Formats: sequence, structure tokens, C-alpha cells
Amino acid sequence: MTYLPNATHDPTLRSWVTSANDPTTDFPIQNLPFGIFKPPRSAERPTEPARIGVAIGDQILNLYACEEVDLLEGLPKVIQSACRESSLNQLMGLGEQAAHALRHTLSQLLQVNTTQPKNEVSILTPMSEAGLLLPATIGDYTDFYASIFHATNVGKLFRPNNPLLPNYKHIPIAYHGRASSLAISGTPVYRPAGQQQPIEASEPPRFGFSQRLDYEMEVGLFIGQGNALGTPIDIDKAETHLFGLCLVNDWSARDIQAWEYQPLGPFLGKSFVTSLSPWVVTAQALAPFRCEAYARSADDPMPLPYLSSEKNTACGGIDLTVEVWLSSAQMRQEAIAPIRLSQADFSQMYWTAAQMITHHTSNGCNLRPGDLLASGTVSGAQKGTWGSLLEIAQQGRSPIELPTGEKRTFLADGDEVILRGHCKKTNFASIGFGECRGRVQTNQLKNCI
Repeated sequence: MTYLPNATHDPTLRSWVTSANDPTTDFPIQNLPFGIFKPPRSAERPTEPARIGVAIGDQILNLYACEEVDLLEGLPKVIQSACRESSLNQLMGLGEQAAHALRHTLSQLLQVNTTQPKNEVSILTPMSEAGLLLPATIGDYTDFYASIFHATNVGKLFRPNNPLLPNYKHIPIAYHGRASSLAISGTPVYRPAGQQQPIEASEPPRFGFSQRLDYEMEVGLFIGQGNALGTPIDIDKAETHLFGLCLVNDWSARDIQAWEYQPLGPFLGKSFVTSLSPWVVTAQALAPFRCEAYARSADDPMPLPYLSSEKNTACGGIDLTVEVWLSSAQMRQEAIAPIRLSQADFSQMYWTAAQMITHHTSNGCNLRPGDLLASGTVSGAQKGTWGSLLEIAQQGRSPIELPTGEKRTFLADGDEVILRGHCKKTNFASIGFGECRGRVQTNQLKNCI
């Protein structure tokens, strides 16, 4: 069901929210992503609580307000109740059928041929006036390593003759990340400190601020309905547990990471902050953009049966283009627009969303509504598609030059990284993910080290 387009994807649909009809918007009526926002304060409501919102053009549809004035009265009471919450967890946990029903109702409510509600002002908030928050209470966060191109590129830097470890083509590699330091787009990124190995390996490690701060362009998968402990999810049912996607910047301190990751994997080089875009593009919105899973080389091993199905092979991919843009402090001072560092296709991931979900639960691990799985860095085969500076600048050996003449091998204080994503297909409306931004700040503890 998740994969099939329906009436909500009709490219001829128009909304009475006129900004949603702009062909350049990320949020036409065919998208309808969910998020959490704080309405602007007013004299009447100085302490307005967080609400569930739906992005439509440059506005946010307030679902709490819609429910209050009976615009959602045709929906089951359990869905109406979930729309009054201050996080998406309850709605996510209701499952795919509930998400379909709510999406259909909202599409009809916002269509231009629907009588425009008299209380339009009370149910809409300009996006520019709202505070955007994390979409859900995220109990657990798992970061995968699903791009064979990223894994190969990084492997070549450290193991030129053997870039991929023996397990890579058999198993979706992942580590459990830190949920407490997940942060909404725009949250400052303070340069982390940690232990690092000196260039001369014979010298003892030092403690100081990372000099090799990097970004990673990733896609986040929000879990909808969970599974019971001890009950694996079959691959053909895996995407019924997928609520939607967002953009993720898995900031990485490469020097801290290099010293600490053996033998147990990433720790403090990753956990200082991970940025998320505020809008969750639902699995239903992505139905027109499904495609075949990445075609493996003929000499690659076939996935084991629990990770393999005809359905996943035929439409397990998602044709999503992701981009990384960079703006330095000097560029902003000189009014120079951000430059694009890379553009890659999420459909080229070696492991699909369904395979990641299935493998995560294959040992009986229980996923819960609002849990976040990240894809790992999205990189392609060619230069210009690499989703991290580690790859682009070849571990510092090939600096990139900015329009100001500045050079970068890793991120400098004041650098702002901007992630963007969009889906385009003939005969369907294009949809976008908004932005995921983060600006590197000098750590406030600078004088303490």
C-alpha cells in the first residue's frame, strides 16, 4: 500500500493556500509533511504550547486548531486525539492506515475547490513566525552505513588494498547513536573536544578541540508503528512500520573518531550533536518516487533470504536527490551565496529502508514509534556526489577552494552546512524536504583547554 500513488498525489491539485501553488515550493499540497512547531506568542496566548503542524507552502496548518473547530470530525477519535498532542509519537504509533486517512482528510481540506474555512487565520501560522522543534520524542537512534560508495571511498583512505571489510555486502552495518544530542536544524554546532592521536604515533594522545570537524549528508527514517520485543519484522512488511523521512547531518570529529573507534565503534566523535530537518515527509507522500532497489554487481553475494524479497527488489528504492551546501563566515560578510559541495541520489544506497528495518529487528529488537534510523552518508560513485569532506578533500590532501579564496579540508568556525532534498518525476508534482542547517561555533570552553 505504501508504494501506490493515489488521489492525494494528483499533480493538478491546487490549494487555497496560494503559496503552496508556487512551483518552486518544497511543500505543495501533494507533500503535506508533519512537524512540531511553537506558534508565535501573543498577548492572548503568551505561553502557547508546541503543536503538530503540516507544512503547506509558506504556512503551517495547526492540527490542534483544526481539531478544535471540527475540521477533522470525519476521522476516528483516536486520530483526532493524536492530532492534539505536542509530539508525533502517538500519531506515528497508530500505523499506516491512520496516516493514510489523515493525509486524505488534510488533502481535501486544503484543496482549492474546498470551501475555505472561515477560521483560516486561526488554523494557519506563517512558517517564518514559528519555532520549529524536533518532530518526535526520539527514544532510540541507530546510524547505518548503507552507501557502498561511501564505505568504499572511506575504506580506500585507510585500507587502499582492501577498502570494504568482509561483512559489508552481507549485512547492513550500524551503530547505536546518542538520542539525547539529536537537535533541530539551526541549533549551533559547538566544536567538540576529545582525545586525539598525534601525527607521531609514538607520542601519547592529547586532549583538545577537534581540528577535523566534518559533516555527513544522511537521510533519516522515522519509525511509525513498532514491533513487540522478540518479534522480528518481515521484509515485506517492513515499510508498514516506516512513518516518513527527514534529512540528517551526522556531524563527525574525524580526529577524535579515528583514535577511539577501535574496537567498539563510534563514540564521542559522533555524539556531540546530530542535526535533523524539522519536517517529516511521509511514506505516503513518497509513493510516486519509488524505484527499483540498487542493482548489485553480478559478482556480489545475494542478500540472505530474510533480507531479500521481490517487492523490495522491485520498489525498495526511493528516488530522492540530496544536496550539501556550504557558506563560510567570510562568504556571508561579502554577500556571496552558499556553494554546492555535492549532489547524490538516495536510490543508490546498497541497503534499502526495508532491509535496514528488517535487519534491526531480526534478533528480536523492538522498535518504537518515533525511533530514528539514519542511512549513513549518502555518496555516489563519482566526484561531486560525495557526502562528506573526508571524501571530497581526501582526508585533507585535496583542499577545496571557496569563492573567497579560502580553502577547506575540514570545517572552520563560522562555516554553515545546509542540507537539502527533493523528489522529482514526470507527471507528478515535485516535493521537497526543507533544509537542515548547522553553523559551527567556537566552543564556549575554549579557555578551559
